[in-house]
Amino acid sequence: MNLDVLVFAAHPDDAELSMGGTIAKLTDNGLKVGVVDLSKGELGTRGSAEIRRQEAESAGQILKLAHRENLGLKDGSLKFNEEYLKKIISKIRKHQPKIIFAPYFNDRHPDHIGTSQLVKEAIFFSGLPKIATEDNDRIQSPFRPQKFFYYMQTYEFKPTFIIDISGYFETKMKAIFAYDTQFHNQDSLEPETFISSPNFLKFVEARAKYFGFKIGKDFGEAFFCEEEIEYDITSLIKH
Repeated sequence: MNLDVLVFAAHPDDAELSMGGTIAKLTDNGLKVGVVDLSKGELGTRGSAEIRRQEAESAGQILKLAHRENLGLKDGSLKFNEEYLKKIISKIRKHQPKIIFAPYFNDRHPDHIGTSQLVKEAIFFSGLPKIATEDNDRIQSPFRPQKFFYYMQTYEFKPTFIIDISGYFETKMKAIFAYDTQFHNQDSLEPETFISSPNFLKFVEARAKYFGFKIGKDFGEAFFCEEEIEYDITSLIKH
């Protein structure tokens, strides 16, 4: 299936936390968005890989994803290697997205950093005819997306652009809450983690409000691009 947008994430729930509002906005406007989670999050303190799979499926339905899959790579070991690289190249060539999103290249979690590097290199090498990949026993053609953007996780950066998610913040939070085992639940008997503390979800909301304020909106999500981006000023005037 060809996609308009493909989001790569290290673990189930990363895409929802980082850009769930943007995904909801894109799908609500008729665009085909897919998410590829590199690992099952099996090292997570709370829940299990199978529960995370079910939660990811529910979150994907809330966000109206056209496609979601998990590559089943080893959680905690998402670092550059040729096997992982070719798996990601194959997904890029299969779905041929116009835009790809991946984690910012500096973050608290080493898997986020590794995923960022893997995706960046896969985007480049996906366009080289002499790198061979297959899908269902068919040789794939080289392909590169039009643009590559980074989304924000724990560590912040100065954004290249901010997307207004004011009408989609509630949907973002519903998708996050689909991961019932991962976030704050006063009845849970599992150990508290960095993301399960009550303050973490307050942080998610506060960040969205902060970046929304920066563009004169209620809620926003921040992104970074290493290349210059064209901006059509006439669209701003017409609004």
